[in-house]
Amino acid sequence: MNNLRFINCVKGKSNRSLVLAAIGLVIAFAIFNGCSIPNLESRDCSDARTALHEFYSFHFGNDMRFTFENLQLRKRFLTDELFKKLENAPAGGDPFTTEDEDYPRAFRVGKCSIDRMGNPNFEVLLFWKDDQRTGQRSIRVGMRKQNGGWLVERISKVNAND
Repeated sequence: MNNLRFINCVKGKSNRSLVLAAIGLVIAFAIFNGCSIPNLESRDCSDARTALHEFYSFHFGNDMRFTFENLQLRKRFLTDELFKKLENAPAGGDPFTTEDEDYPRAFRVGKCSIDRMGNPNFEVLLFWKDDQRTGQRSIRVGMRKQNGGWLVERISKVNAND
C-alpha cells in the first residue's frame, strides 16, 4: 500500500511538472516570437539607411583620400549630380566626411528624417580614437532614389547650433 501511495505522489508531481513546463514553454514562445520591437522608420528611411551604410562601409574600408580614381570607385553610390560636382573638385580633403585630411576611424548612421521633397536625410556620426584623442562629429547626408536605388545626393556639416 505504501508503494502505491508513493507512485501516485510521484505521478501527481510529474503531471504538475509537465503542466508547469508546458506553460513555461508557451510563455517563452509568446515572449520571443510575439513581442518584437516594431520598426518605426519609414520604408524609404530603412532602404536608404541600408544603401548609406553600404557606401560608408566601402568608403571606410578603402583609401579615403580624395582623388579622381577614388571618386570613380564611389560613383555607384552617388547621384549623377553629386558625382559631376565632385569630379571638378580639387584633390585633397575627404568630401564624404569632414572635407579635410583628418580621416575618422569609424561611423554610425543615425537618425533619419524626411525632407520636404520626400527624400531621407540622415545624421552620420564620425568617430576618431587614437593615442592622442577621442572625438566625434556629425554630418548630414541626403539620399535620393535614382536608377532604382538610393544614392547619396548631398553631404553637409552640422552646425554646433543644430
